[in-house]
Amino acid sequence: MTSPDLRHHGDVDAAPGLADFAVNVRVPHPPAWLRERLAAALGDLGRYPSKQAEERARAAVARRHGRSPDEVLLLNGAAEGFALLPKLAPRRAAIVHPGFTEPEVAFRDAGIPVDHVLLDGDFTLSGTAVDADLTVIGNPTNPTSVLHPSAALKTLPGKLVVDEAFMDAVPGEPESLAHDPDVLVLRSLTKTWGLAGLRAGYFLGDPETLQRLAHGRPHWPVGSLTLEAITACCEPEALEASHRFALEATEHAAYALEQLQDLVVVPPKAPFVLIRVPRGTREALRDKGIAARRCDTFPGLDDTYLRVAIRPPEEFAVFVDALRVVMEELA
Repeated sequence: MTSPDLRHHGDVDAAPGLADFAVNVRVPHPPAWLRERLAAALGDLGRYPSKQAEERARAAVARRHGRSPDEVLLLNGAAEGFALLPKLAPRRAAIVHPGFTEPEVAFRDAGIPVDHVLLDGDFTLSGTAVDADLTVIGNPTNPTSVLHPSAALKTLPGKLVVDEAFMDAVPGEPESLAHDPDVLVLRSLTKTWGLAGLRAGYFLGDPETLQRLAHGRPHWPVGSLTLEAITACCEPEALEASHRFALEATEHAAYALEQLQDLVVVPPKAPFVLIRVPRGTREALRDKGIAARRCDTFPGLDDTYLRVAIRPPEEFAVFVDALRVVMEELA
């Protein structure tokens, strides 16, 4: 078995002209109220990002999670957060898979040994005997859409890094560890708010750890529009709208897929769902104009799995209808 392509992401599968169910950005563009906020900030692009705007964004994140501003590190997207992790210089890192592969790439590029904690079955975390002084896990996990109990996360070895990029799409955010001072939590805003082209995220952690991660970053690492987006998306009104949409769309998608025979569906808790299908399904869907995320690039999965982005019901019906036809043809 060949090694998976750890740098493969869903945007590669979503070629122009295809209905995109491969990229797990929940909406195709920012909502109108957020576009207006960003448009109002365009007049400031002639100036460097101000310290006041940075402090305002950090304060908004801190209020949102009940933390202090010195426990917040603003990022140019969550991907930057993964790239900073090798600064913690672990002797050995562990990555829970199937999971997002960028942290493994960052550690391997830095020469840090990486062990896999491979989950199977329902992909829920259980005990592990891995010897590591830093462990990374996603919650909810990409691509399985499983939400792990926070108590189980706390049993993982070493410094715990939890990728909560999709937690703000889970109503009530149960099992979040964003409040825990002993855990390093990574958040993304691009997935929920249609900001993949802008890049916006943050770390939550103890001040000493965040200072180590921030050391050596260039001046103005986060741009003015990103600072405005972070501030806006952490306001209570934004979160309420996000949770309401997420619950309705996820429940509808799970029900629609359950109506298909011979389809294995991992119950989704995030705005995407993992399904197991006959080999050749992804290619057949592509021939019908539908893009789904291949999963053989995730350690622990093979080409019988697809990750499918959850869209509003009327859009997701297009995928379900195409999948029904393809499975009948392959059978």
